[in-house]
Amino acid sequence: MKISGNLIDIINKCSYPVQLKIVNGKISELNKVEYPVTNQYILPGFIDAHVHIESSMLTPTEFARLAVSHGTVATISDPHEIANVLGVEGIEYMIDNAGQSPFKFYFGAPSCVPATTFETAGAEINVEDIDFLLQKEEIKYLAEMMNWPGVLNKDPIVLEKIKIAQKFSKPIDGHAPGLRGKDAINYIASGISTDHECFTKEEALEKLKAGMKIIIREGSAAKNFEALVDLIDDHYDHIMFCSDDKHPDSLVEGHINVLIKRALNKGIDLFKILKVACINPVDHYNLDVGLLRLGDPADFVIIDNPKDFNVLQTYIDGQLVAERKKSKLLSIPTSLPNNFNATFVERQQFEKPLKNETIPVIEVMDGELITKRLDLIPKKENGLVIQDVDRDILKIAVVNRYKNASPSVAFVKNFGLQKGAIASSVAHDSHNIIVVGVDDNSMAEACNLIIKNKGGLSAYTDHQQQILALPIAGLMSNQDGYQVAEEYKKLDQLAKSMGSNLLSPYMALSFMALLVIPSIKLSDQGLFDGAKFEFIE
Repeated sequence: MKISGNLIDIINKCSYPVQLKIVNGKISELNKVEYPVTNQYILPGFIDAHVHIESSMLTPTEFARLAVSHGTVATISDPHEIANVLGVEGIEYMIDNAGQSPFKFYFGAPSCVPATTFETAGAEINVEDIDFLLQKEEIKYLAEMMNWPGVLNKDPIVLEKIKIAQKFSKPIDGHAPGLRGKDAINYIASGISTDHECFTKEEALEKLKAGMKIIIREGSAAKNFEALVDLIDDHYDHIMFCSDDKHPDSLVEGHINVLIKRALNKGIDLFKILKVACINPVDHYNLDVGLLRLGDPADFVIIDNPKDFNVLQTYIDGQLVAERKKSKLLSIPTSLPNNFNATFVERQQFEKPLKNETIPVIEVMDGELITKRLDLIPKKENGLVIQDVDRDILKIAVVNRYKNASPSVAFVKNFGLQKGAIASSVAHDSHNIIVVGVDDNSMAEACNLIIKNKGGLSAYTDHQQQILALPIAGLMSNQDGYQVAEEYKKLDQLAKSMGSNLLSPYMALSFMALLVIPSIKLSDQGLFDGAKFEFIE
Protein backbone atom coordinates (compact mmCIF):
# COMPACT_ATOMS: atom_id res chain seq x y z
CA MET A 1 0.00 0.00 0.00
CA LYS A 2 1.28 3.48 -0.89
CA ILE A 3 0.11 6.79 0.57
CA SER A 4 1.22 10.27 -0.46
CA GLY A 5 0.97 13.52 1.41
CA ASN A 6 2.88 16.26 3.18
CA LEU A 7 4.73 14.70 6.11
CA ILE A 8 4.74 16.74 9.31
CA ASP A 9 8.21 16.01 10.69
CA ILE A 10 7.79 16.84 14.38
CA ILE A 11 11.40 16.30 15.46
CA ASN A 12 12.96 18.37 12.66
CA LYS A 13 10.10 20.91 12.74
CA CYS A 14 9.39 20.93 9.02
CA SER A 15 6.98 19.56 6.45
CA TYR A 16 7.69 18.07 3.01
CA PRO A 17 5.97 15.86 0.39
CA VAL A 18 6.51 12.12 0.78
CA GLN A 19 5.28 8.78 -0.41
CA LEU A 20 4.93 6.05 2.20
CA LYS A 21 5.06 2.37 1.31
CA ILE A 22 3.46 0.08 3.88
CA VAL A 23 4.20 -3.65 3.98
CA ASN A 24 2.90 -6.01 6.68
CA GLY A 25 1.73 -3.11 8.83
CA LYS A 26 5.10 -1.34 8.87
CA ILE A 27 6.61 1.57 6.96
CA SER A 28 8.97 -0.11 4.49
CA GLU A 29 9.77 3.01 2.46
CA LEU A 30 9.57 6.71 3.23
CA ASN A 31 10.56 8.68 0.17
CA LYS A 32 10.70 12.41 -0.31
CA VAL A 33 9.15 13.35 -3.65
CA GLU A 34 9.47 16.40 -5.82
CA TYR A 35 6.18 16.24 -7.69
CA PRO A 36 3.06 17.87 -6.23
CA VAL A 37 1.08 15.64 -3.86
CA THR A 38 -2.51 15.68 -2.70
CA ASN A 39 -3.35 18.50 -0.34
CA GLN A 40 -3.28 16.40 2.83
CA TYR A 41 -0.88 16.08 5.75
CA ILE A 42 0.45 12.93 7.41
CA LEU A 43 1.49 12.88 11.07
CA PRO A 44 1.80 10.35 13.93
CA GLY A 45 -1.38 9.27 15.71
CA PHE A 46 -2.46 10.84 19.00
CA ILE A 47 -2.07 9.24 22.42
CA ASP A 48 -4.12 9.76 25.58
CA ALA A 49 -1.39 9.61 28.24
CA HIS A 50 -3.69 8.76 31.16
CA VAL A 51 -7.23 7.47 30.98
CA HIS A 52 -9.57 5.15 32.86
CA ILE A 53 -11.38 3.40 30.01
CA GLU A 54 -14.08 2.29 32.44
CA SER A 55 -15.15 5.91 33.01
CA SER A 56 -16.34 6.07 29.41
CA MET A 57 -18.81 3.33 30.45
CA LEU A 58 -17.58 1.46 27.37
CA THR A 59 -15.55 -1.70 26.99
CA PRO A 60 -12.05 -1.16 25.57
CA THR A 61 -13.15 -2.35 22.11
CA GLU A 62 -16.05 0.14 22.09
CA PHE A 63 -13.85 2.95 23.41
CA ALA A 64 -11.49 2.26 20.52
CA ARG A 65 -14.34 2.45 17.98
CA LEU A 66 -15.10 6.01 19.06
CA ALA A 67 -11.54 7.21 19.70
CA VAL A 68 -10.06 6.27 16.31
CA SER A 69 -12.47 8.62 14.55
CA HIS A 70 -10.58 11.50 16.20
CA GLY A 71 -7.08 10.29 15.33
CA THR A 72 -6.28 8.55 18.60
CA VAL A 73 -4.26 5.36 18.09
CA ALA A 74 -3.24 4.48 21.65
CA THR A 75 -3.97 5.05 25.32
CA ILE A 76 -2.09 4.72 28.58
CA SER A 77 -4.92 3.05 30.45
CA ASP A 78 -5.16 2.64 34.21
CA PRO A 79 -7.66 -0.19 34.95
CA HIS A 80 -7.94 1.05 38.52
CA GLU A 81 -11.73 1.27 38.42
CA ILE A 82 -12.47 -2.34 37.52
CA ALA A 83 -9.64 -3.47 39.80
CA ASN A 84 -11.48 -1.95 42.76
CA VAL A 85 -14.48 -4.10 41.87
CA LEU A 86 -12.94 -7.35 40.61
CA GLY A 87 -9.21 -7.24 41.36
CA VAL A 88 -6.76 -8.98 39.02
CA GLU A 89 -9.68 -10.73 37.28
CA GLY A 90 -11.00 -7.31 36.19
CA ILE A 91 -7.62 -6.22 34.85
CA GLU A 92 -7.31 -9.43 32.84
CA TYR A 93 -10.81 -8.83 31.45
CA MET A 94 -9.67 -5.40 30.20
CA ILE A 95 -6.52 -6.86 28.62
CA ASP A 96 -8.44 -9.68 26.93
CA ASN A 97 -11.15 -7.39 25.57
CA ALA A 98 -8.61 -4.81 24.38
CA GLY A 99 -6.67 -7.53 22.59
CA GLN A 100 -9.60 -8.00 20.20
CA SER A 101 -9.07 -4.50 18.76
CA PRO A 102 -6.23 -3.18 16.57
CA PHE A 103 -6.19 -0.09 18.80
CA LYS A 104 -3.08 0.06 21.01
CA PHE A 105 -4.07 -0.17 24.67
CA TYR A 106 -1.24 -0.04 27.20
CA PHE A 107 -2.32 -0.86 30.74
CA GLY A 108 -0.85 -0.08 34.14
CA ALA A 109 -0.76 -2.09 37.35
CA PRO A 110 -3.06 -0.21 39.77
CA SER A 111 -0.96 0.80 42.76
CA CYS A 112 -3.74 1.73 45.20
CA VAL A 113 -6.57 -0.80 45.35
CA PRO A 114 -8.39 -0.05 47.49
CA ALA A 115 -7.47 3.61 47.21
CA THR A 116 -7.69 4.06 50.99
CA THR A 117 -8.56 2.04 54.08
CA PHE A 118 -11.48 4.40 54.71
CA GLU A 119 -13.89 2.82 52.20
CA THR A 120 -15.20 -0.59 51.19
CA ALA A 121 -13.96 -1.89 47.84
CA GLY A 122 -14.70 -5.17 46.12
CA ALA A 123 -11.09 -6.33 45.85
CA GLU A 124 -7.46 -5.66 46.75
CA ILE A 125 -4.32 -5.52 44.62
CA ASN A 126 -1.48 -6.54 46.93
CA VAL A 127 2.30 -6.58 46.50
CA GLU A 128 2.28 -10.08 45.00
CA ASP A 129 -0.37 -8.99 42.48
CA ILE A 130 1.76 -5.99 41.47
CA ASP A 131 4.75 -8.27 40.87
CA PHE A 132 2.56 -10.64 38.82
CA LEU A 133 1.03 -7.83 36.75
CA LEU A 134 4.25 -5.94 36.01
CA GLN A 135 5.72 -9.08 34.45
CA LYS A 136 3.00 -8.97 31.78
CA GLU A 137 3.96 -7.50 28.42
CA GLU A 138 0.66 -5.56 28.30
CA ILE A 139 1.38 -3.83 31.65
CA LYS A 140 3.70 -0.92 30.90
CA TYR A 141 3.84 0.99 34.19
CA LEU A 142 2.83 1.25 37.84
CA ALA A 143 -0.38 3.27 37.74
CA GLU A 144 -1.00 6.45 39.68
CA MET A 145 0.42 6.34 43.20
CA MET A 146 -2.44 8.13 44.96
CA ASN A 147 -1.17 7.27 48.42
CA TRP A 148 1.25 10.17 48.60
CA PRO A 149 1.12 10.17 52.44
CA GLY A 150 2.30 6.55 52.27
CA VAL A 151 5.19 7.58 50.02
CA LEU A 152 6.25 10.46 52.29
CA ASN A 153 5.85 8.40 55.46
CA LYS A 154 7.74 5.49 53.89
CA ASP A 155 4.95 2.97 54.21
CA PRO A 156 6.69 -0.38 53.57
CA ILE A 157 3.95 -1.74 51.28
CA VAL A 158 3.91 1.42 49.17
CA LEU A 159 7.70 1.42 48.89
CA GLU A 160 7.72 -2.26 47.93
CA LYS A 161 5.31 -1.59 45.04
CA ILE A 162 7.58 1.21 43.81
CA LYS A 163 10.61 -1.05 44.16
CA ILE A 164 8.96 -3.76 42.04
CA ALA A 165 8.24 -1.28 39.23
CA GLN A 166 11.85 -0.15 39.33
CA LYS A 167 12.99 -3.80 39.22
CA PHE A 168 11.16 -4.20 35.90
CA SER A 169 12.33 -0.75 34.67
CA LYS A 170 8.74 0.42 34.28
CA PRO A 171 7.76 4.06 34.98
CA ILE A 172 5.63 5.07 37.95
CA ASP A 173 2.71 7.44 37.54
CA GLY A 174 1.88 9.97 40.23
CA HIS A 175 -1.25 11.49 41.70
CA ALA A 176 -0.59 14.32 44.13
CA PRO A 177 -3.07 17.20 43.77
CA GLY A 178 -1.85 20.34 45.49
CA LEU A 179 1.35 18.76 46.80
CA ARG A 180 4.01 21.49 46.91
CA GLY A 181 7.45 22.35 48.29
CA LYS A 182 9.60 19.81 50.11
CA ASP A 183 6.83 17.20 50.17
CA ALA A 184 6.51 17.33 46.38
CA ILE A 185 10.29 17.06 45.96
CA ASN A 186 10.45 14.01 48.24
CA TYR A 187 7.47 12.41 46.48
CA ILE A 188 9.17 12.81 43.09
CA ALA A 189 12.54 11.66 44.45
CA SER A 190 10.97 8.31 45.38
CA GLY A 191 10.85 7.52 41.66
CA ILE A 192 7.45 8.88 40.65
CA SER A 193 7.67 10.39 37.20
CA THR A 194 4.34 12.00 36.20
CA ASP A 195 1.37 13.90 37.61
CA HIS A 196 -1.96 14.59 35.93
CA GLU A 197 -3.51 16.30 38.96
CA CYS A 198 -1.98 19.81 38.82
CA PHE A 199 -4.64 22.49 38.80
CA THR A 200 -2.40 25.59 38.89
CA LYS A 201 0.52 26.62 36.71
CA GLU A 202 2.63 27.34 39.79
CA GLU A 203 2.18 23.80 41.12
CA ALA A 204 3.04 22.29 37.73
CA LEU A 205 6.18 24.44 37.40
CA GLU A 206 7.42 23.31 40.81
CA LYS A 207 6.99 19.68 39.82
CA LEU A 208 8.58 20.20 36.40
CA LYS A 209 11.64 21.78 38.02
CA ALA A 210 11.90 18.78 40.36
CA GLY A 211 12.11 16.44 37.35
CA MET A 212 8.50 15.34 36.97
CA LYS A 213 6.57 15.22 33.71
CA ILE A 214 3.21 16.98 33.72
CA ILE A 215 0.16 15.53 31.98
CA ILE A 216 -2.34 18.24 31.07
CA ARG A 217 -5.80 16.86 31.79
CA GLU A 218 -9.03 17.82 30.10
CA GLY A 219 -11.78 15.32 30.81
CA SER A 220 -15.53 15.36 31.31
CA ALA A 221 -15.19 16.49 34.94
CA ALA A 222 -11.69 17.83 35.64
CA LYS A 223 -10.57 20.52 33.22
CA ASN A 224 -7.05 21.88 33.70
CA PHE A 225 -6.15 22.73 30.09
CA GLU A 226 -6.61 26.49 30.39
CA ALA A 227 -4.56 26.67 33.59
CA LEU A 228 -1.63 24.68 32.21
CA VAL A 229 -1.51 25.00 28.41
CA ASP A 230 0.96 27.91 28.42
CA LEU A 231 3.57 25.56 29.88
CA ILE A 232 3.93 23.91 26.47
CA ASP A 233 5.98 26.81 25.06
CA ASP A 234 8.95 26.29 27.40
CA HIS A 235 8.44 22.70 28.61
CA TYR A 236 7.08 20.78 25.62
CA ASP A 237 9.63 17.97 26.06
CA HIS A 238 8.15 17.15 29.49
CA ILE A 239 4.40 17.47 28.93
CA MET A 240 1.66 15.12 27.67
CA PHE A 241 -2.11 15.34 27.12
CA CYS A 242 -4.75 13.18 28.79
CA SER A 243 -8.47 12.96 29.42
CA ASP A 244 -8.32 10.89 32.65
CA ASP A 245 -12.10 10.35 32.67
CA LYS A 246 -14.16 10.75 29.50
CA HIS A 247 -17.90 10.18 29.31
CA PRO A 248 -19.22 8.61 26.08
CA ASP A 249 -21.07 11.65 24.74
CA SER A 250 -17.92 13.70 25.12
CA LEU A 251 -15.85 11.01 23.40
CA VAL A 252 -18.22 11.08 20.42
CA GLU A 253 -17.47 14.81 20.04
CA GLY A 254 -13.68 14.66 20.26
CA HIS A 255 -10.58 13.49 22.07
CA ILE A 256 -6.91 14.56 22.04
CA ASN A 257 -7.49 16.23 18.64
CA VAL A 258 -9.62 18.86 20.38
CA LEU A 259 -6.76 19.79 22.73
CA ILE A 260 -4.42 20.13 19.76
CA LYS A 261 -6.86 22.50 18.04
CA ARG A 262 -7.32 24.58 21.18
CA ALA A 263 -3.58 24.88 21.70
CA LEU A 264 -3.13 25.93 18.05
CA ASN A 265 -5.81 28.61 18.48
CA LYS A 266 -3.73 30.05 21.33
CA GLY A 267 -0.82 30.54 18.95
CA ILE A 268 1.37 27.77 20.34
CA ASP A 269 3.84 26.26 17.87
CA LEU A 270 2.43 23.26 15.98
CA PHE A 271 5.55 21.13 16.38
CA LYS A 272 5.66 21.70 20.14
CA ILE A 273 2.01 20.69 20.46
CA LEU A 274 2.50 17.54 18.42
CA LYS A 275 5.56 16.59 20.46
CA VAL A 276 3.21 16.63 23.46
CA ALA A 277 0.35 14.78 21.75
CA CYS A 278 2.24 12.16 19.74
CA ILE A 279 5.85 11.58 20.76
CA ASN A 280 6.33 12.15 24.50
CA PRO A 281 4.03 9.28 25.62
CA VAL A 282 5.83 6.86 23.28
CA ASP A 283 9.22 7.81 24.70
CA HIS A 284 8.15 7.92 28.35
CA TYR A 285 6.22 4.63 28.45
CA ASN A 286 8.32 2.79 25.84
CA LEU A 287 5.37 2.12 23.55
CA ASP A 288 5.29 0.15 20.32
CA VAL A 289 3.53 3.00 18.52
CA GLY A 290 4.90 4.20 15.20
CA LEU A 291 6.26 7.73 14.79
CA LEU A 292 6.54 7.75 10.98
CA ARG A 293 10.07 6.42 10.84
CA LEU A 294 11.39 3.74 8.51
CA GLY A 295 10.51 0.33 9.97
CA ASP A 296 7.97 1.75 12.43
CA PRO A 297 4.45 0.36 12.80
CA ALA A 298 2.27 2.28 10.35
CA ASP A 299 0.32 4.23 12.98
CA PHE A 300 -0.58 7.63 11.64
CA VAL A 301 -3.25 10.21 10.94
CA ILE A 302 -4.09 12.16 7.82
CA ILE A 303 -5.48 15.67 8.31
CA ASP A 304 -6.70 18.28 5.84
CA ASN A 305 -4.24 21.00 6.89
CA PRO A 306 -2.44 22.20 10.05
CA LYS A 307 -4.72 25.23 10.40
CA ASP A 308 -8.15 23.59 10.42
CA PHE A 309 -6.72 20.30 11.69
CA ASN A 310 -9.61 18.06 10.69
CA VAL A 311 -8.85 14.35 10.92
CA LEU A 312 -9.57 12.65 7.59
CA GLN A 313 -8.20 9.15 8.20
CA THR A 314 -6.65 7.10 11.00
CA TYR A 315 -4.36 4.12 10.42
CA ILE A 316 -3.13 1.56 12.97
CA ASP A 317 -0.52 -0.99 11.82
CA GLY A 318 -1.35 0.03 8.26
CA GLN A 319 -5.07 -0.69 8.69
CA LEU A 320 -7.55 2.09 7.91
CA VAL A 321 -9.61 2.20 11.12
CA ALA A 322 -11.52 5.46 10.61
CA GLU A 323 -12.36 7.81 7.77
CA ARG A 324 -14.04 11.21 7.90
CA LYS A 325 -15.23 10.76 11.51
CA LYS A 326 -16.66 7.30 10.79
CA SER A 327 -15.15 4.34 12.64
CA LYS A 328 -14.44 1.19 10.64
CA LEU A 329 -14.04 -0.97 13.75
CA LEU A 330 -16.79 -3.44 14.57
CA SER A 331 -18.58 -4.07 17.87
CA ILE A 332 -17.48 -7.27 19.61
CA PRO A 333 -19.63 -9.38 21.99
CA THR A 334 -18.37 -9.56 25.56
CA SER A 335 -18.87 -11.40 28.83
CA LEU A 336 -20.39 -9.63 31.85
CA PRO A 337 -18.11 -9.99 34.91
CA ASN A 338 -19.56 -8.29 37.99
CA ASN A 339 -19.48 -8.07 41.79
CA PHE A 340 -22.80 -6.67 43.02
CA ASN A 341 -24.45 -7.85 46.23
CA ALA A 342 -26.57 -4.91 47.45
CA THR A 343 -30.21 -5.44 48.38
CA PHE A 344 -33.00 -2.89 47.96
CA VAL A 345 -32.94 0.13 50.27
CA GLU A 346 -35.80 2.03 51.92
CA ARG A 347 -36.54 5.71 52.45
CA GLN A 348 -35.99 5.55 56.22
CA GLN A 349 -32.37 4.48 55.75
CA PHE A 350 -31.51 7.96 54.48
CA GLU A 351 -32.71 9.83 57.57
CA LYS A 352 -30.09 11.96 59.32
CA PRO A 353 -30.56 12.79 63.06
CA LEU A 354 -29.76 16.33 64.20
CA LYS A 355 -26.63 16.33 66.39
CA ASN A 356 -25.08 19.81 66.20
CA GLU A 357 -26.03 23.40 65.44
CA THR A 358 -24.13 23.28 62.14
CA ILE A 359 -23.38 20.53 59.64
CA PRO A 360 -20.37 20.01 57.35
CA VAL A 361 -21.45 20.39 53.73
CA ILE A 362 -19.55 19.31 50.59
CA GLU A 363 -19.32 22.24 48.16
CA VAL A 364 -19.02 21.01 44.58
CA MET A 365 -16.67 22.97 42.29
CA ASP A 366 -17.90 22.64 38.71
CA GLY A 367 -15.16 21.39 36.39
CA GLU A 368 -12.90 20.42 39.32
CA LEU A 369 -12.39 17.26 41.35
CA ILE A 370 -11.53 19.24 44.45
CA THR A 371 -14.30 20.27 46.83
CA LYS A 372 -14.59 22.75 49.69
CA ARG A 373 -16.04 22.34 53.16
CA LEU A 374 -18.85 24.60 54.31
CA ASP A 375 -20.23 24.56 57.86
CA LEU A 376 -23.87 25.63 57.64
CA ILE A 377 -26.96 25.83 59.82
CA PRO A 378 -29.25 23.05 58.52
CA LYS A 379 -32.95 22.85 57.89
CA LYS A 380 -34.58 20.73 60.62
CA GLU A 381 -37.80 18.74 60.99
CA ASN A 382 -38.86 16.39 63.79
CA GLY A 383 -35.33 16.07 65.13
CA LEU A 384 -33.91 15.27 61.70
CA VAL A 385 -31.71 17.25 59.31
CA ILE A 386 -33.49 17.46 55.97
CA GLN A 387 -32.81 18.74 52.49
CA ASP A 388 -33.07 22.50 51.95
CA VAL A 389 -33.86 22.85 48.26
CA ASP A 390 -34.23 26.64 48.44
CA ARG A 391 -30.60 26.92 49.62
CA ASP A 392 -29.45 24.07 47.37
CA ILE A 393 -28.35 21.94 50.33
CA LEU A 394 -29.22 18.39 49.32
CA LYS A 395 -28.64 14.98 50.81
CA ILE A 396 -25.89 12.81 49.39
CA ALA A 397 -25.41 9.18 50.36
CA VAL A 398 -23.18 6.21 49.60
CA VAL A 399 -24.71 2.72 49.67
CA ASN A 400 -22.36 -0.26 49.97
CA ARG A 401 -22.75 -2.44 46.87
CA TYR A 402 -20.65 -5.36 48.14
CA LYS A 403 -22.55 -6.21 51.32
CA ASN A 404 -25.60 -5.09 53.27
CA ALA A 405 -24.83 -2.02 55.39
CA SER A 406 -26.53 1.21 56.41
CA PRO A 407 -26.06 4.04 53.89
CA SER A 408 -23.57 6.76 54.76
CA VAL A 409 -25.46 10.09 54.60
CA ALA A 410 -24.20 13.69 54.37
CA PHE A 411 -25.05 16.97 52.64
CA VAL A 412 -23.86 18.64 49.46
CA LYS A 413 -24.23 22.04 47.79
CA ASN A 414 -24.25 23.08 44.10
CA PHE A 415 -25.94 20.08 42.50
CA GLY A 416 -28.97 22.32 42.01
CA LEU A 417 -31.65 19.62 41.79
CA GLN A 418 -35.19 20.91 42.32
CA LYS A 419 -36.86 17.50 42.24
CA GLY A 420 -36.06 13.82 42.42
CA ALA A 421 -32.66 12.17 42.69
CA ILE A 422 -29.80 10.91 40.53
CA ALA A 423 -27.60 7.94 41.39
CA SER A 424 -24.63 6.01 40.02
CA SER A 425 -22.64 2.83 40.65
CA VAL A 426 -19.68 4.65 39.11
CA ALA A 427 -18.34 6.23 42.31
CA HIS A 428 -14.57 6.58 42.45
CA ASP A 429 -12.71 4.74 43.63
CA SER A 430 -14.50 1.82 45.28
CA HIS A 431 -17.63 2.12 43.12
CA ASN A 432 -20.30 1.78 45.71
CA ILE A 433 -23.65 3.40 44.84
CA ILE A 434 -23.71 7.17 45.24
CA VAL A 435 -26.92 9.22 45.19
CA VAL A 436 -27.98 12.85 45.61
CA GLY A 437 -31.56 13.98 45.93
CA VAL A 438 -34.15 16.43 47.19
CA ASP A 439 -36.10 13.84 49.23
CA ASP A 440 -35.38 10.48 50.83
CA ASN A 441 -37.93 8.51 48.83
CA SER A 442 -36.48 9.62 45.50
CA MET A 443 -32.99 8.73 46.72
CA ALA A 444 -34.11 5.22 47.66
CA GLU A 445 -35.90 4.70 44.34
CA ALA A 446 -32.92 5.94 42.31
CA CYS A 447 -30.66 3.50 44.18
CA ASN A 448 -33.07 0.63 43.70
CA LEU A 449 -33.10 1.15 39.93
CA ILE A 450 -29.34 0.57 40.00
CA ILE A 451 -29.55 -2.40 42.38
CA LYS A 452 -32.19 -4.05 40.17
CA ASN A 453 -29.83 -3.78 37.16
CA LYS A 454 -26.67 -4.64 39.14
CA GLY A 455 -25.09 -1.37 38.13
CA GLY A 456 -25.82 1.76 36.17
CA LEU A 457 -26.72 5.44 36.19
CA SER A 458 -30.24 6.42 37.15
CA ALA A 459 -32.59 9.36 37.51
CA TYR A 460 -35.87 9.31 39.41
CA THR A 461 -38.74 11.75 39.88
CA ASP A 462 -42.38 11.15 40.77
CA HIS A 463 -43.22 11.28 37.06
CA GLN A 464 -40.15 9.85 35.39
CA GLN A 465 -37.49 7.20 35.87
CA GLN A 466 -34.55 6.32 33.66
CA ILE A 467 -31.61 3.91 33.89
CA LEU A 468 -28.47 3.34 31.83
CA ALA A 469 -27.59 -0.22 32.79
CA LEU A 470 -23.88 -1.02 33.33
CA PRO A 471 -23.77 -4.80 33.79
CA ILE A 472 -19.97 -5.13 33.42
CA ALA A 473 -18.64 -4.57 36.96
CA GLY A 474 -21.34 -1.94 37.45
CA LEU A 475 -19.04 0.31 35.39
CA MET A 476 -19.45 -0.50 31.70
CA SER A 477 -22.18 -1.23 29.19
CA ASN A 478 -22.12 -4.16 26.79
CA GLN A 479 -23.91 -2.10 24.14
CA ASP A 480 -22.73 -0.21 21.05
CA GLY A 481 -20.67 2.80 22.09
CA TYR A 482 -22.62 5.32 20.04
CA GLN A 483 -25.89 3.99 21.50
CA VAL A 484 -24.48 4.28 25.03
CA ALA A 485 -23.48 7.87 24.26
CA GLU A 486 -27.06 8.67 23.19
CA GLU A 487 -28.56 7.05 26.28
CA TYR A 488 -26.12 8.87 28.52
CA LYS A 489 -26.93 12.17 26.81
CA LYS A 490 -30.63 11.65 27.57
CA LEU A 491 -29.83 10.97 31.23
CA ASP A 492 -27.62 14.04 31.40
CA GLN A 493 -30.41 16.16 29.91
CA LEU A 494 -32.92 14.70 32.37
CA ALA A 495 -30.66 15.55 35.33
CA LYS A 496 -30.36 19.09 34.04
CA SER A 497 -34.12 19.34 33.53
CA MET A 498 -34.43 18.35 37.20
CA GLY A 499 -32.51 21.51 38.04
CA SER A 500 -28.80 20.68 37.96
CA ASN A 501 -26.70 23.35 36.30
CA LEU A 502 -23.44 21.40 36.56
CA LEU A 503 -21.56 20.83 33.32
CA SER A 504 -21.65 17.06 33.88
CA PRO A 505 -23.85 16.09 36.86
CA TYR A 506 -23.09 12.36 36.74
CA MET A 507 -19.36 12.85 36.35
CA ALA A 508 -19.37 15.31 39.25
CA LEU A 509 -21.40 12.86 41.35
CA SER A 510 -18.95 10.03 40.62
CA PHE A 511 -16.11 11.98 42.22
CA MET A 512 -17.89 12.90 45.46
CA ALA A 513 -16.63 9.63 46.97
CA LEU A 514 -13.01 10.07 45.80
CA LEU A 515 -11.32 10.41 49.17
CA VAL A 516 -7.81 11.07 47.84
CA ILE A 517 -8.89 14.43 46.38
CA PRO A 518 -9.32 17.20 48.98
CA SER A 519 -10.93 18.62 50.78
CA ILE A 520 -14.12 16.81 51.78
CA LYS A 521 -15.73 13.66 50.35
CA LEU A 522 -18.08 10.87 51.39
CA SER A 523 -17.34 7.13 51.55
CA ASP A 524 -19.62 4.29 52.56
CA GLN A 525 -18.02 4.61 56.01
CA GLY A 526 -18.54 8.33 56.56
CA LEU A 527 -17.63 11.92 55.75
CA PHE A 528 -13.90 12.28 55.10
CA ASP A 529 -11.30 15.07 55.25
CA GLY A 530 -9.06 14.53 52.22
CA ALA A 531 -6.40 16.96 53.41
CA LYS A 532 -6.01 15.49 56.92
CA PHE A 533 -6.77 11.96 55.69
CA GLU A 534 -9.22 11.22 58.49
CA PHE A 535 -12.95 10.96 59.10
CA ILE A 536 -14.85 14.13 59.97
CA GLU A 537 -17.57 12.36 61.91
